[in-house]
Amino acid sequence: MVSIAGSKKLKRQMAPTFWGIARKNARFVVTVRPGGHPKNASIPSAVLIRDTLKLVNTLREAKSVIYRGKVKVDGIIRRSLHHGIGLMDVVELEGMPEVYRLVPKDSMVLQPIKINESEKGKKLVRVTKKTTMSSSKTQIGFHDGRTLISDVKVNVGDTCILQIPEQKITDVIKLEKGAQVIVTRGINAGKVGKVVEIKEGTFVLPRRVLVNLGERQIEIPVDIVMTIGKDKPAIQVE
Repeated sequence: MVSIAGSKKLKRQMAPTFWGIARKNARFVVTVRPGGHPKNASIPSAVLIRDTLKLVNTLREAKSVIYRGKVKVDGIIRRSLHHGIGLMDVVELEGMPEVYRLVPKDSMVLQPIKINESEKGKKLVRVTKKTTMSSSKTQIGFHDGRTLISDVKVNVGDTCILQIPEQKITDVIKLEKGAQVIVTRGINAGKVGKVVEIKEGTFVLPRRVLVNLGERQIEIPVDIVMTIGKDKPAIQVE
């Protein structure tokens, strides 16, 4: 039987800070296997429930929970310790009332927040690419690795509200002046503001957006913001 390439473990000293692990308890920790989210912007399911959420105490307990199909990500059971859970993913555990969504918060790339039961079927996904197919339909690619073939009119940078696990687009939040956005990376990660202006890219500069964050304005690349609503956030992100 052919083994899957890549290491199953990572030195704790090299792990991202937002994982919330203790650095000196042991030498190694479970790592993320290739998937929809980038390795440096996701948390392995075993680490999430043991170290980030602290729902179990040991890796043995985490294995038992995950292998028995008790963990759902975006409404789908995930049985891998290495499954990467990333931006806007919805996590629920069988037998527990709490539902979590992973969002940028307090300058951290990812932090879990508790959300209402009524919101667990909604997810925000940022459009990262789109391709016109031979059938004149459009294939849309999202930030979490999933793709959909749809007739919905969207542009790269827009955000879709997705019904999960059915993967049905219910609404589109355009990246435009006046839209509410959340910063997804950098020292302002987790800050929510309003778009003042969108500046087109040049040969040396990427496409940028001018955002009002309270009493100050910042200019940042479009690819590190996500639209979350028009006048207010469409779903809970704080």
